[in-house]
Amino acid sequence: MRVSVIGTGYLGATHAACMAELGFEVLGLDIDQAKIDALTRGELPFHEPGLPELLTKHVNSGRLRFTTSYEEVGTWADVHFIGVGTPQKPGETAADLRFVDAAVTSLAEHITRDALIVGKSTVPVGTAERLRTLLTDARANAGLPGTVELAWNPEFLREGYAVRDTLTPDRLVVGVESDHAEDILRQVYAQALAADTPWIATDFATAELVKVAANAFLATKISFINAFSEITEAAGGDIGTLADAIGHDPRIGRKFLNAGVGFGGGCLPKDIRALQARVSELGLDRTMRFLAEMDDINLRRRDRVVDLAVQVLSHSVNGSIRTTGVGEGSGTVPSPAAVEVLNGAKIAILGVTFKPHSDDVRDSPALDVANRLFTAGAEVAVYDPQGNANAARRFPRLGYVNTLQKAVIGADLVILLTEWDEFRRMDPEDIGRLMDRRALIDARNVLDPAPWKAAGFTHAALGHRFAPGTSV
Repeated sequence: MRVSVIGTGYLGATHAACMAELGFEVLGLDIDQAKIDALTRGELPFHEPGLPELLTKHVNSGRLRFTTSYEEVGTWADVHFIGVGTPQKPGETAADLRFVDAAVTSLAEHITRDALIVGKSTVPVGTAERLRTLLTDARANAGLPGTVELAWNPEFLREGYAVRDTLTPDRLVVGVESDHAEDILRQVYAQALAADTPWIATDFATAELVKVAANAFLATKISFINAFSEITEAAGGDIGTLADAIGHDPRIGRKFLNAGVGFGGGCLPKDIRALQARVSELGLDRTMRFLAEMDDINLRRRDRVVDLAVQVLSHSVNGSIRTTGVGEGSGTVPSPAAVEVLNGAKIAILGVTFKPHSDDVRDSPALDVANRLFTAGAEVAVYDPQGNANAARRFPRLGYVNTLQKAVIGADLVILLTEWDEFRRMDPEDIGRLMDRRALIDARNVLDPAPWKAAGFTHAALGHRFAPGTSV
């Protein structure tokens, strides 16, 4: 079989290169000529470990090509994967499906043979059923030969591990309406099936819901531990030990129970908001109401980092915790007391991507915190191993440096916001010698506080009561 992939962004480019790695001839399509030209040269517009090598390998072999022509794709491929974006609508929480609709319509009007269209984009439940009607009507109007079916095959990629997740998935979910469509997808994923990857064939609606249900569950789990971190910050206790203890329960599990600054990225936030919008359309306003609270908990973690920076700097400068005004700075407008403390403070921001092993800063809590501190008057030095360029396009007014050492020179405070390995390996003495004042906030709970305190640092971490001079 010959495979096309419509849309060559993060999902599409990854899927195209991996399909070529599995042995298929692949044609990637995008309406952006500049993007197509770059991919043809083997250049990616984003960071994803392992993907540049696959792209170069299969572009050079001729197994992977790129085009802007739906006519070429429609007359050439047997299976068409749709990997276009479904962003949040401006000013709304619902998903914008214009790109998905356009892709299906354009394919329907240009396919001249028997073919299968396979949706991989994350869409609200009911979308595939609507697209099937759109496909049928467009084919009838065009009067083209061949039978074209629709299937839905949601992706479960983790940024930083997308190649592995595509080539060796932990499960394969397909929404199909015929044995023929399922058989084609079994052929596409024959290698994974031979390795005993779980195969779940179901209807359109279930396939659509699996993806958003997974994201909603992860968001809930992350928000749950962050809600408890608010309690331990106020009442005392160790949030890490708490997470370990409940994580031993096999019904709960330890993964995604690391308290921190919260989740972000281009998928999880928009997907849970789109889910709320869709269930509201279905007349189920109360069903996913808890997700709004999860979203609020997540955003409060960003406020807490700013408030904690005020506390730590107050202690570092004055030798005591300044409580007046602390907490009033929650939200995007800092309180006067917070501005007084933050104004002119030199703060090193370590990490601005929403997670390590990625250059993605979309809805990044780390970048949001950096911008809030700058807005409050702090002098911010930002360093991220991969995310500086994307962050600078989003917030050009921040100060960006290209090494960890440059970020911390002369700093009054270091805030670790993305848990890159480079930051996990930091030596407290080496860092402390470069700073004006030794103060650290671990917003991801990945550093052992003992060596930092031994090196004379004022140490604080989310989920722990900030009480200088006592154990964390």
